[in-house]
Amino acid sequence: MSKIVTLTEAASIALHGMIIVAKAETLVNVVEIADLTGSSKHHVAKIFQRLVKDNFLNSHRGPTGGFTLKKKPEEISLLELYESIEGKIEITSCPHDKAVCPFNKCIMENVTKKMTTDFRDHLLKHTLADYLQ
Repeated sequence: MSKIVTLTEAASIALHGMIIVAKAETLVNVVEIADLTGSSKHHVAKIFQRLVKDNFLNSHRGPTGGFTLKKKPEEISLLELYESIEGKIEITSCPHDKAVCPFNKCIMENVTKKMTTDFRDHLLKHTLADYLQ
């Protein structure tokens, strides 16, 4: 089966893992995040290192260590997290980045541009705070 829109595993771990940390009343470690997201602890560690480097998280080392948010949940948009992991979302008219189309009318009718814009706007308008209830 074909999927038109998917998130990479890395983006999914970042978004879901950050909500887990935001909901927690104590430190949350890599193993807990890996268990709750069904992911490899090594992949979680790599992604969360990036989020620490980009100033979304504090990292506390040691056997009782883990992660805490560096900012308030309402100050962290899902777009910031997504772009931290995947890079800046680029909105283009052509899904194949062609300067000249061989047809008089785009066969995709700019649906990919609309989908990308809608996706970016959705991530931008939501923060971690929206998922804490």
